[in-house]
Amino acid sequence: MLCSSARFLTQKTLLFSPSKPLLLASKNTLLNSLQIPSISRPISTRVLDSCSKYKPSSSKRHLFVSIRSDHSMASQSSNAQSIHDFTVKDAKGNDVELSKYKGKVLMIVNVASQCGLTNSNYTELAQLYEKYKNQGLEILAFPCNQFGAQEPGSNEEIVEFACTRFKAEYPIFDKVDVNGSNAAPVYKYLKSTKGGLFGDGIKWNFAKFLVDKDGKVVDRYAPTTSPLSIEKDVKKLLGVA
Repeated sequence: MLCSSARFLTQKTLLFSPSKPLLLASKNTLLNSLQIPSISRPISTRVLDSCSKYKPSSSKRHLFVSIRSDHSMASQSSNAQSIHDFTVKDAKGNDVELSKYKGKVLMIVNVASQCGLTNSNYTELAQLYEKYKNQGLEILAFPCNQFGAQEPGSNEEIVEFACTRFKAEYPIFDKVDVNGSNAAPVYKYLKSTKGGLFGDGIKWNFAKFLVDKDGKVVDRYAPTTSPLSIEKDVKKLLGVA
């Protein structure tokens, strides 16, 4: 199996250290308590067969930074008719036109490596993708560090973590903001199209949007909604029994 986001990784030791549990005390909160998973030993960044596509051009992290003008970002959001009208950055800082996914069903997820939801979501995302990738499903993962600072690593580290620990074969893009004035245009569009139960803002890591083959946002799911529980909706959009 080949990971679309990882190719060659320099040998070094990467350790995601656990931090304190985060308690959300807001009324009717979706998450009562999130415990960051412990990792008992360092994660080796050796090359793995399942993650053989990613080759960072330099160890300098500034190469992964997205550079977009405010004008172009605003223009994307205001003129967009579908998700296919957006251009995003991949983990190496290259432009990716989402129009390349025309005819595909998309699940768009904001991911994090040090969240209490990390293990279950990454595991089930991999299972879902493996089952339906040849039938037209694509999962687009956007790292975000806005919730409890639980995605602090560089793009290289994030891709390494997802590919070596969870064998993620779907694309992992540049780290973005999903809320606030600096939110990525694609997330401004997603939120404006499908508001959440408690407002439009993304509530936590692993919120999910389901997009049909025409690039229209069909549904939105809370962070606590497991990927496999959405399988029936994915199958419906794919047109499979």
